[in-house]
Amino acid sequence: MDKMLETQSWASYFQSLPSSVREERLSKLTDVEIESLLYDWKYWARPNQLPPVNDDWYIWLVLAGRGFGKTRVGAEFIRWKIENGYTGRIHLIGPTAADVRDTMIEGESGILTISPPWNKPVYTPSKRKLVWPNGAIAHTFSAEQPERLRGPQCGLMWADELGAWKYLTETWDMAMFGFRQGNPKAVLTTTPKPRPLIKELLKTKGVVITRGNSYENKDNLADVYYETVIKKYEGTRLGRQEIHAEILDDTPGALWTIDLIDEFRTSYDDFKDIELVRIAIGIDPATTSTESSNETGIVAAGIDAKGEAYILADGSGTMTPIQWARKAVKMFTALKADRIIAEVNNGGDLVEANLRAVAPMIPYMKVHAARNKRARAEPISSFYERGLVHHVGYYPDLEGQMTTWDAEDGSESPDRIDALVWVLTFLMLGIRLKKATSRRS
Repeated sequence: MDKMLETQSWASYFQSLPSSVREERLSKLTDVEIESLLYDWKYWARPNQLPPVNDDWYIWLVLAGRGFGKTRVGAEFIRWKIENGYTGRIHLIGPTAADVRDTMIEGESGILTISPPWNKPVYTPSKRKLVWPNGAIAHTFSAEQPERLRGPQCGLMWADELGAWKYLTETWDMAMFGFRQGNPKAVLTTTPKPRPLIKELLKTKGVVITRGNSYENKDNLADVYYETVIKKYEGTRLGRQEIHAEILDDTPGALWTIDLIDEFRTSYDDFKDIELVRIAIGIDPATTSTESSNETGIVAAGIDAKGEAYILADGSGTMTPIQWARKAVKMFTALKADRIIAEVNNGGDLVEANLRAVAPMIPYMKVHAARNKRARAEPISSFYERGLVHHVGYYPDLEGQMTTWDAEDGSESPDRIDALVWVLTFLMLGIRLKKATSRRS
């Protein structure tokens, strides 16, 4: 082995060589040296994936778009600290327990995957614990259970996807009370959302900010991802947030905010225990079906015996009449729904004809828009404010429309919102269920 490698990293050594010399030296490496190079993160990382050089910070906030490599950044940061002598307690926090396990620990860029054989931790899922050869111990926590963070202490922390934490403020507060051992350091990796804590961190002393977008990691991701996902949202408000990692403020005049939706959002695990008494599909059909046409809004929701509603699916999109009819009927069947509600101001009897062409006996109710869109949407917005509507999981397109439609400027509401309003109006303001039989979706 070259003596230079005894005093400097593989990364700095090879990067200092001319390309022709570098290729020659690489070809002469032994298997052991190649393995060491494969696990040298400094060699493979982009500059903004490496931690700050100086030590005058306690939080490294990585705000980046989808596919940037945020998970790898978090996992490598933990590994780097341990390989540089950290032997204390570590907290790993994600949106859900499944996210911590499947992404932060066992994922393709998770801790177990990126750790070299000579320094791989032992993971005991039943104890929510990882133990490294040097004695460092990490415990895992879910943002769905903030109280689990009450009491434990640590000096090293990785918090992933803060923007998706259900109980963001409560979880963060509990984490900070225990973040007090030694010279504490934390890496926060997230796609930004306009949540108060994230905005506050941007102005907090001791927080170092790194930003990145989805295109920076293009060489490591499939072309189809950029063609079918990234390209679709480029130039949109959602794309500015999810691709370019911009923190977008709430739209003045909007009837919903992302904080309001997040506050009462329900995970799929929690929803398993919910008994629904009625399920319906709301449709707001487009009058044409070209590429430039409006979308047909298709939103499914259910209601429980207490009168609380749950958003179950968003199947909206630009489709031909027979396509959206088939999609609505398929959703109706999959959810074992009770009725389809559709606005007929534009399509008239053709809406019902399209549905019955697919399913002749489908339970169907047509509704007419007698009031303006704001007047129809305001009562539904008030149900959200009272905590009576819960999104089961995440619906980025629907939620993007909800939080960006300016209800005060007279603009037409998007079709996903209209479908949402129709189905919730039927469920929450329609016929009372005096003797509803409890059922599951």
